[in-house]
Order: sequence, then C-alpha cells, then structure tokens
Amino acid sequence: MHNFTPLSGLIGGALIGLATAMLMLLSGRLAGVSGILGGTLTSGADRPWRAAFIAGLIVAAIVAPLFGAPSPAHLASSNLVVFAVAGLLVGFGSRMGNGCTSGHGVCGFARLSTRSITATVVFMVVAAATVALVHHGFGG
Repeated sequence: MHNFTPLSGLIGGALIGLATAMLMLLSGRLAGVSGILGGTLTSGADRPWRAAFIAGLIVAAIVAPLFGAPSPAHLASSNLVVFAVAGLLVGFGSRMGNGCTSGHGVCGFARLSTRSITATVVFMVVAAATVALVHHGFGG
C-alpha cells in the first residue's frame, strides 16, 4: 500500500463527522450530497445553504492542492466518457437507493438505520468487487 495515510484519513473523517453533526444540530438536516444537490435544483427557501454546500465541495477540490493535497486533475482518468457514464450510474443508483453513500454511510449508519446499514454494506461489496475486477480482471 503506497498511499497509506491514516492520520489524514482520521482528520478527514473527523471533519466529515463534525460537519455532519453540525448540520443536523443546527438545521435538522441530513448531509446526504445527492439530496442536497437535488434540493438545490428545485425551488425552495433552503436553496442558498444547499448551493453553498455544493459550492464548498467544488472550491475545496480547487483549493486543497494549494495545501499539498493531490490535484483531482492528476488523479482523474482522461477518459471523459467513462466519467460521464460513471456519474450517470451514481446518480441513478442514488435515486434507486433513496440516498447516496454519504447519506446512508455517514448519517444513516450513525442513526443505526437498518436500510442505511444494508445500503452501505452493498456499496462496499460492489466497490471491492469493482476494484478486484479492474485490477485483476479486464483492467490489467
């Protein structure tokens, strides 16, 4: 494992947990990215905070390399068709599962929701199978 960074993972996980807890405590909302994005695209009084949340995700990816994080552009594949298909599949899957990995994995799991725990286990099994297939199957 050449990219083993437990300290940064611990700090990142703690920040995600803190932000999720603050959003729940201060607004009563769950931090599921697909739901936040969906609410941004529809009209409503809570659109500004949702737009700020999504903008923060984008700005963080742009600003993080200034502090030593790897640039997303360097980590990404150059095949935009693969990105487009993957994005559509993730969006379709989040709608089918009534939430995304962040909503189920962070918020639902913390609330001990059986549906979210099941969804998170399925996400992880499919992710492991995908990595195995790509690295040992057709991806070389």
